[in-house]
Amino acid sequence: MAITATVPVEGILSAGKRPVDLNNVFIGSADPPAMVRRAEAAGLPVSCCAWIRGIYTAVQETNPETIVGVTQGDCSNTHALMEIFRSEGRRVIDFAYPYPRDRARLAEAIGRFCRQLGTTRQAAEAQRERLRSVRALMREIDERTWRTGQVTGAENHRWLVACSDFEGDPADYACRAEAFLAEARRREARRPPSPRLAVAGVPPILADLHETCRRLGGAVVLNEFQRQFSMPNEAGDLVEQYFAYTYPYDVFCRIEYLRAEIARRRVDGLIHYVQSFCFRQIQDKLLRERVGVPVLTLEADRPGPLDAAGRTRIEAFLEMLPSHGG
Repeated sequence: MAITATVPVEGILSAGKRPVDLNNVFIGSADPPAMVRRAEAAGLPVSCCAWIRGIYTAVQETNPETIVGVTQGDCSNTHALMEIFRSEGRRVIDFAYPYPRDRARLAEAIGRFCRQLGTTRQAAEAQRERLRSVRALMREIDERTWRTGQVTGAENHRWLVACSDFEGDPADYACRAEAFLAEARRREARRPPSPRLAVAGVPPILADLHETCRRLGGAVVLNEFQRQFSMPNEAGDLVEQYFAYTYPYDVFCRIEYLRAEIARRRVDGLIHYVQSFCFRQIQDKLLRERVGVPVLTLEADRPGPLDAAGRTRIEAFLEMLPSHGG
């Protein structure tokens, strides 16, 4: 069962289905730029987000039985994309996060989602309990990124971003995470040096952003949305878990979360990644005004490495940052 963004995956699992995040299919393919070009050749406009174009091609190539489209709380382009998929005769299920954020409406949305999948909220809650162990592993990966420096920002990104679908098999994902952590625990433990960075915004389409920061002397100690995909908060039930998930809601709960983590992790500066043609670009003004640390806004459209101008901007940003030292 394909998904266009993070949804209550517990419902999919309780229905006996295998979740597949189309974003991960796209960006993890052998040639993501070619997938974007194929979508354009099929008629999708170049002025829509490259993630949307990549998702379109991912569906054509994987031919999923059912597609879950997040029609509120992610990207407004998803509405039109789901219309295209319906016109092709594909089964489409929608999931809408309430805006503004509201517990009662979220509970209704989760209940409706479970019914559409042919399962129950109770069965989904049982899956939530089963996923607690793998989510705990993700919390350890995150802790070892900013507390001990035993996990790099790039490794943190790769493990946490895949929590949207656990690569289709949570049990296997947990086994591989255990093996990774066993190796990471043997690494030398030392607090990451300054400048310490947060990367905010949608997961970057740029393949080498984190490694570029590391090579230039910066340590990424927070990946905003990737950490949110891992559901780091211990919640009492599904509603509380997805109520605490900041990605689909307003920018103000994101800013509150970022300020708290910036203080806790002693972040020196924030790189705000913005995807071309994404509405979240407008929120950059508020983040810059309110997160409390210097911000570098970095925009990109198509998948691939950073260009020379982007690398130069990051290098200059790192050089001007105040540092906590050590």
